[in-house]
Amino acid sequence: MALIVQKYGGTSVGSVERIQHVADRVSQSRRQGHDVVVVVSAMSGETDRLLGLARGIRSDADGRELDVLLSTGEQVTIALLSMALESKGCPARSYTGAQVHIRTDSAHNKARIQEIDGARVRRDLADGKVVVVAGFQGVDESGNITTLGRGGSDTTAVALAAALKADECQIFTDVDGVYTTDPRVVPQARRLERITFEEMLEMASLGSKVLQIRAVEFAGKYNVPLRVLSSFQEGGDGTLITFEEGSMEQALISGIAFNQNEAQLTVTGVPDQPGVAYRILGAVAQANIEVDMIVQNVGADGTTDFTFTVHRNDFDKAMGIVSARAEELGAREVSGDPKIVKISIVGVGMRSHAGIASKMFEALAAEGINIRMISTSEIKISVVVDEKYLELGVRALHDAFELERAPAA
Repeated sequence: MALIVQKYGGTSVGSVERIQHVADRVSQSRRQGHDVVVVVSAMSGETDRLLGLARGIRSDADGRELDVLLSTGEQVTIALLSMALESKGCPARSYTGAQVHIRTDSAHNKARIQEIDGARVRRDLADGKVVVVAGFQGVDESGNITTLGRGGSDTTAVALAAALKADECQIFTDVDGVYTTDPRVVPQARRLERITFEEMLEMASLGSKVLQIRAVEFAGKYNVPLRVLSSFQEGGDGTLITFEEGSMEQALISGIAFNQNEAQLTVTGVPDQPGVAYRILGAVAQANIEVDMIVQNVGADGTTDFTFTVHRNDFDKAMGIVSARAEELGAREVSGDPKIVKISIVGVGMRSHAGIASKMFEALAAEGINIRMISTSEIKISVVVDEKYLELGVRALHDAFELERAPAA
């Protein structure tokens, strides 16, 4: 018998019929002899509906009151799922985040979990009950309701699994696992049987939307085995996210991620002096604009060209800031392009194999795709290319590294 934490997202509990289906799946796990804790999100669309109500009152709603409002979405789901379980003869007990003492800091709308008291959950499990917990929410030390931000239910599930020392945390979503890349771009994309925390964290940060980054970080920090499964398909083992093991498949590349929300800015002819990078990027950071990739080239005339990327939504704001600062620095020109994308290959196999980068660049060159920027880490290589080459680039790299084929064990 194992202790399993299962998490179901908004689409998985989007209707009464879907909730009944989840109850069937949970009951089956219970009949197999497992102790089960279930974490659920609000029903699909409910959080947006509540936000709309808040905006109808005022556009700058107080963070504390907004958390009180948004937390009600999950409260509806936990009650309905508990009722569905009871109707199927499976004893269940529902709890809000505050009731199971999910203690967070006081950063409303984006709180972080600090500790969980699992005593109440353990007592109910010992009594043979399924425990149903509201995801996305907690309570600070003053008793104020807090929420964890979009996708916070994944983090709730992983944190509960860590606190309870669960054997596995299962994230049920609308896909049946983690794929080598988005199957909508590459139909031959292959579901991975397993992937390391390190690789999954890179994939999530680079644009893969299967799991929330914070949840993967939490799972890796506390060594919680994490499995991604489909709530819409029966059977299948999904994808296990775990620590690297000597016996696991050693693929050179595990997957390809991409991000379409990138924009590029270039400042040319900046004096090549200490502190120039700070004077440009410091002003951008003060405007709460996150910078991604950075490239600086030294010219022969005592000047340098400085290029960096930001989120596409921040492009106009960043251009205004950089243009003003560049004039102060005496730069020749500021240019930008909001129509770029970042394509990244990820794999722990890069650590022990040479030639990965050259193979990537060769595949892109063969398709006539010009690389604007390059960024590397120990297990990833990212390039910036024109937006129009996104699908062609991803398909070319998927073919070049033969990701449709399962690697030899």
